[in-house]
This record gives sequence, C-alpha cells and structure tokens, in this order.
Amino acid sequence: MKKYFFLLFCLLSGANAAFSQIENLNGLGSFNNNEQSKLSLNRSDSTQTHHKEVPKGLKVWTIDERFGDRMVSQPDTASFMYMNTIFTSGLRGEYNTLGNLGAPRQNRIFINRRSTKDFFFLDPYDYFLVEPQDFKFTSTLSPITNLTYTSAGDRTNGEDRFRALFAINFSKRIGIGFKFDYLYGRGYYDHQSSSHINYSMWGSYLGERYQAHILFGLNHQKVAENGGIANDAYITNPEAFNESYTEDEIPTILSKNWNRNDNQHVFLNHRYSVGFFRKVPMTQEEIDAKKFAMKSSEAQRKEADKEQAKKKARESGRTFDEATYEKTLKSQGRPENARIVGDTPNKQEKMNADSTRISVDLQDKDQLAKLQTSQSEKKDAAEQWMKEEYVPVTSFIHTMRFDNYRRIYQAYETPKNFYANNYYNIGSVSNDSIYDRTKAWSLKNTFAVALLEGFNKWAKAGLKAFISHEMRRYEMPAITTTATSSSPLMMGYETWNKQDVSVGGQLLKTTGKHLQYNLNGEVWLAGERAGQLHLDGVLKLNIRALNDSLQLSVNAFLHRDMPSFLMYTYHSRHLWWDNNELSQIVHSRVLGELAIAKTHTKLRAGYDLIKNHTYFGVQNDRIASGNNYLIENNVVNVRQEKEAISLFTLQLQQDFKLGFLHWQNVVTFQKSSNNDIMPVPTLNVYTNLFTRFKIAKVLRCDLGVDMRYFTKYNAPEYIPIIGSFGIQETDASKTKIGNYPVINAYANFHLKQTRFFIMMSHLNKRDGGSAFFTPHYPINPNIIRLGVSWNFFN
Repeated sequence: MKKYFFLLFCLLSGANAAFSQIENLNGLGSFNNNEQSKLSLNRSDSTQTHHKEVPKGLKVWTIDERFGDRMVSQPDTASFMYMNTIFTSGLRGEYNTLGNLGAPRQNRIFINRRSTKDFFFLDPYDYFLVEPQDFKFTSTLSPITNLTYTSAGDRTNGEDRFRALFAINFSKRIGIGFKFDYLYGRGYYDHQSSSHINYSMWGSYLGERYQAHILFGLNHQKVAENGGIANDAYITNPEAFNESYTEDEIPTILSKNWNRNDNQHVFLNHRYSVGFFRKVPMTQEEIDAKKFAMKSSEAQRKEADKEQAKKKARESGRTFDEATYEKTLKSQGRPENARIVGDTPNKQEKMNADSTRISVDLQDKDQLAKLQTSQSEKKDAAEQWMKEEYVPVTSFIHTMRFDNYRRIYQAYETPKNFYANNYYNIGSVSNDSIYDRTKAWSLKNTFAVALLEGFNKWAKAGLKAFISHEMRRYEMPAITTTATSSSPLMMGYETWNKQDVSVGGQLLKTTGKHLQYNLNGEVWLAGERAGQLHLDGVLKLNIRALNDSLQLSVNAFLHRDMPSFLMYTYHSRHLWWDNNELSQIVHSRVLGELAIAKTHTKLRAGYDLIKNHTYFGVQNDRIASGNNYLIENNVVNVRQEKEAISLFTLQLQQDFKLGFLHWQNVVTFQKSSNNDIMPVPTLNVYTNLFTRFKIAKVLRCDLGVDMRYFTKYNAPEYIPIIGSFGIQETDASKTKIGNYPVINAYANFHLKQTRFFIMMSHLNKRDGGSAFFTPHYPINPNIIRLGVSWNFFN
C-alpha cells in the first residue's frame, strides 16, 4: 500500500502543479502581465529570458536491416492505449500467455505471428526483446530523458517495470542514446516469477555522403516454471473443494524449475553514397532550433559586451551604471525596422529649386527603391530558412550482425516419472536434477549496392542488389557410455559449425501519390540452407473515391525454408532428436488491406497455404491423484505435416465517434483447414468504449472500459523444458480454453510531456469461468494498476 500511496502522491503532485500553472494562463495560453512581472523580478539581463525555453524536437526512425534505409516512425509519446502497453498479452489482448508479466507468449492471430527464429527459445519473449529492424534510433534538438514506471500488486505477488531512456545529439549529424529496461513479475500463482533486464546503446551518424547506425544490446531473461496448476477446477469450479484457496495457495505441477536466456547483440549498418546537392525548405522544428541558436548567440554577444564595459569601467576607476548602459545601447545605431520619416519633395518644388538640372521623378525612384529593398528582404528571408540537402544517387552498403545466445533449463526438483525418457545422467548431481545448456552464435555480413529511385537513367525505380554470408555455431551436450555405468554419461559438449551464402535484390518505388511498391527476392546458393528461396512483394494504391481517400495495399510472399538447425538437432537430458529427413517448409501468403479514412475503417483479408508445416507435438498423461492431477510420461517431438494446410483470415477494424464518445473495435475471423495441427480461435474480439475530453484545455483524459474475447479452441500447450508452445496430441488430456471475456476499466491521462493512468484489470473476475490464456495457466485476478511516463528536455 505504501507504494500505491507514493505513486498517487507523485501523480497528484504533478497534477496540482499543472493546475497551478493552468490558473496562471490567460485565455490566449500565455502568462498574464502580473504573473509575468513577478517571474521577471531579479533578472539583470536578457540571457535567462532567451534560455528559459528549451527547443523540443524528437525524431525517431527504424532502419532496414539489410540496406539501412531509414523509415520514419512515431516516438512512444502518445497517450492513446498507453494503459495497455503493460500487458504481456498484447495491446488488444491478442496473445496467449502464462498470465504473469514477462511470461512467454504466442499470438492467436496467425497472420500477425513473427517468423520463427533460428534460436527458437527466444520466440516467446518478443514482448521484451527488440529486433534491430524494429529498434527506434533517435535525433533530438535537445537532450531528452524518458522515465517510465508501471506497477501492480504488492511485494509478494506484484508486477513492476522500470524503463529509462536517454538520447542526445552532439550535432545535427551525430546522435547517441542509452536504454535500460527492468521487468520483475513476482507472480500471483506459485513458482511463476519472471525477471528480465535489457541494456541497449545506440549511435547514428547522418552525414551527406556517409551514414552509419550501430546498436549494442544485452538481454537477460529468467522465468520460473510451474508447469501450470494441478487442477483447472480451482479456477473453473472452486465450489468443488472443501476449502477455498488464494491464488498463491493453488498447487502447481512443478517447483524449483527455471528457464534462463542470456543474449548479446551487435548490429552495424553503414553506407557511402554519391550524388548532388539541392536546396530544400527547413522543417518547422529546424527553423525553431535555428531561431533559438540565433537568440542564444545574440544574448551571449550582448553579455560579453556588457562584461567588457564593466571591465573598462573598473580599469578607469569608474562605477558601472547598468541602467545608463542599457539606455545608451537602445539609443545607438539605427533599429532594424527603422524608416525615414517625412515627405519626399514633390517634383514642382525640386524643379523650382534648380531649373537647370535634369528632372527626376523622385517619387517613382523612391517607390522603385522600396520595391527592390522589399524584394531583396523577401529573398533573404526565404533563403534564411532554406538548407542544402544532399541527394544520394548510388549507395554502397555494408551490414554486420552478431548474435550470441545461451539458454539454460535448470531444475532441482522434478516429479517422479514426469519425463518418459532419460538420455543421460549428469554425474554427482542428484538424479532428478536437470541442467540443459544450449549455446549458439551467428555472424552475418551483407554487402549491397543501391541505385536510388528516380536518379539513375538505368532504373526509374530504386534498384538494389546484395550478397550475404552467415556463419553459425551451436553447442549442446554430448554423451558417452562406459563399462561401469548403467546408462550414458554426459561427456562435455559437442559443437556444429554451419555457413550459408545468399544473393538477392530489391526493386522499389516509394514516391508518388497513387502507386508504391516494394519487391524483394533472395536465394541461398551454398551451405546448409542451399535451395532456400524468399520472394516478397508489397503494393500500395491511394485512390480518391466518393470524396474520400482509400488506401489499398497487397502483401504477398512465397518462402521456401529449411527448418531451423535446432529442429533438426537438439540434445538435452530428457529430449533428444536428430531429424535428418525434414523437408523444406513452403509457405505462401496473400494479404490485402483496405483503409477508409473518412469512416475510420480498416479491412484485412488473408490466405495462407503451408506445406511441410513443422511444429512441436506434446504427449503426456494426466493422472488423477486426490484433488489434483499428476503429469507423467512427457514426450516432445518435432513433427512435420506433409499435406498442405490452408488458413483464411478476415479482420475488421472499425472506430466510431460521437462527440466525446469513442468506440473502437477489432474483430478477427480465422478458419484453419486442420485444427488438430494448426489450431486458431474462430473469433477474436477486442472492443474499447471510452470518453475523451480535456480539462482546462491541457489535461487530456480518457475514461473507459475495454474487453478482449476469443472463442473456445484447443490452444497450443506450453512446454517448460524448451520454453516453447506445442500442439496437444494426447486426446485424453486435450484442454480447450476461451469463451471468457476479460474486462478492464481505466482512466488514462496526458499532460504536456507526462502520461499516467490508473486501471482495474480483470474487472469481471469471479468464481468459475475459463479464465485461461494458455491451457492450465490461469490469468491474473483483478488488480489495480498504475503507470507514469515522463519526458524531460534539458
């Protein structure tokens, strides 16, 4: 409770300070004269006035991982939906998760799932991990610091996440930044805690001819594994038990089991371009920054002059009179906007004064001079806010990515007969202990040449070509047998080295109001992945129809991939496979999207066809034991379905607005041709009803309730020993989840550079109901949640 009081105190203090400031604002949004005069007391010069306003401007972008093309992104400063960013289950509750903050997760909407990584142990942690192509690089007019803190629960079972970001530019070309992210979920159910830490550092250099981006990342994830609760009836039918149980009293399958992932990443992309210069207008942020610099420079010059005058006065033995000095400054020189006062002599008076001289129409001459002066001033003013821009024509690009992985599954207590197979003993450690360690690293270099769009006579569209080389190394346990041992013993670690070479290209058109496209192709020529093929295409059309703007996009791809090496080969104490007969996975997709701006409508329709779908199959026995169930004979196998599986997806996003009332909806329909192998819920719904208004014109408020819901289906089961999701294959123990809405009520606020919220999550929690997002893993009960995010510019 002390933590809640502290957070509420901080929020109320910030709001009180804001309202104090609001009261000092007049109707035009500026300080009134009385308050301004009070604020100006004890100021002896104008330097403070010029420096009291810090220029605020933040640009963020992501880069193409292969070519380094910058794509404009939005900084994380919007208040809309801010309260839902805390959920591992996703912004709109579209992920299956184990319930706790930072727990593994999997997207229920198939077209939104990311491609499987080679080191698949990290796939369930995409909530926390950020890939280089998704990382936001920064450029800021002044140093920026962002502090974000969210909290729920208490010291026993609560959740906390703290993030700090600092970014600074040493010049308009050089920017660096640092990010720290710490997540700790203690867990409402027993043996469910999670702890994640991320350190990231980045830098960018945006020169005219040379550009570079570099990113360092260190990540640590530690998750306690409880195997799910021992009986779902503790949630679905608590009346069946003689005693009532709190969440942390419900028995779980496992205890003293952990998954740990440690990974380090280095990413470098740099390019050198040849091209030409042209003048373009500055952006408003650049103009503001230049004006600020000009004012600062002028203020510093005046301050230096004053100090010089003071020094001369001291040297001559005089007393420096600041008021007289300021008055003298104002009377010296001609003001910048000074004009000649008085009438120009008329033509007749001039002729009478000297009839022997040639007459000149001074009025016409004066008007001409004024016109020339005016035109010159306009030209100077226009050029003042122009800048030289370098337009690259051809670029030479190099990208390097190094990833280092280590994953450990450790258990001190394992239930009897929990695993069907035991492939080796680990010596002096007790027989029920597990220490599975898998290591891998990869180094990939890509060299590319790009002919930029519209500036090369050989290609009207942008044209790029590349060649890539990747080295990979894997390390897993090795075993041996001896005459004195009754079973194989672990004898250290075995390593595998792999290499691949691929080539490809890109054809794209990003300019133009009506048509844009991006076509990519890559083929693997040598190595383990020889024969792989990736063809990707994106087509965008902007159409004017019925006085509205329609945006139509089509995404399509054809991928022929080898399963990851770890699907071929994996060694651990209780799971072991060497699959040499797996075929290439052939996956094709066509996805269309129609967006109508006027009606706030977005419609997506997609069709997937997958041959040789590769997945984990899970078999186990659930055996009744008193009020609980025991899990025995766990077996996990790599499966591959030779028959093609199709999946149809239809998604409608529709927003309504009536005054201050907003209603937003996302409805997704999915139909799989084989629900036993590729199960998906038929219907997935998110709806959000809220009011939006402002207090004193500056404090934006969103007050509302939202709901996430999906229909029942045999969802993938979580597999603690490999930290992944697999298909339930034992008919006797198959478990369905779904048909249970989760409702949250929230108040979301945005005041200048600060966002904060208060929420009651799982508002409809009650005894009974299938409150699961993954089989046997109940979601958290109703909790009060708080969060604040604060930006500082200095």
